[in-house]
Amino acid sequence: MTSVVSPDQLLQQLHWRYATKKFDPTKKIPQEVWEALEKSLVLAPSSFGLQPWKFFVVTNPQTRQQLVAHSWNQTQVADASHLVVLAIKKEINDAYVDHYVQHMASVRETSVENLAGFGNVVKGFLTNPPYPLDLEEWAKRQVYVALGQLMTSAALLGIDTCPMEGFAPAKYDETLGLTELGYASVVLCPLGYRATDDKYAVMPKVRFPQEEMVQYL
Repeated sequence: MTSVVSPDQLLQQLHWRYATKKFDPTKKIPQEVWEALEKSLVLAPSSFGLQPWKFFVVTNPQTRQQLVAHSWNQTQVADASHLVVLAIKKEINDAYVDHYVQHMASVRETSVENLAGFGNVVKGFLTNPPYPLDLEEWAKRQVYVALGQLMTSAALLGIDTCPMEGFAPAKYDETLGLTELGYASVVLCPLGYRATDDKYAVMPKVRFPQEEMVQYL
């Protein structure tokens, strides 16, 4: 398959991307661009394809301003065009696996019975894993895969992002009502356009040399 994006274009956008410290609150992401970014989240890979998450897009300006105090006073959560709260599903049980298998059967036009073996493997992994497994930690690792896909997709579309762990998850869960919905916030990602006076935008990207970070065995 021919590359849709050239290697040079990919690297150019990854060099362009940085954790935006100051967003321009007057600039909004066009709807068609946002829809593509939203779909990039839905298309993110996860272990077994289970998608043990939900992505909450906070749109109310008053709520977002309220969240600044729960984000170490970082104003990106209020100033960015969009704010995504990436959260884990608190309970991944047999019923959830059955729901996923039923959906898979519908999408792939097969029977649930044909997928019973797969469903049993997943249930076995969750209840009797081959190694010590904390399901919440496992789900959090899946969320970071989705975060990476969102950030890369945004960079390719010329949209700025700022991944943020500097916030109080319990306060976010309380403010947004996530606990009652069965979810817990893990990481934030404001998206939008960098402010022209964000000094970090022009700072050289600091990374260890490639030969120090990549080793062939």
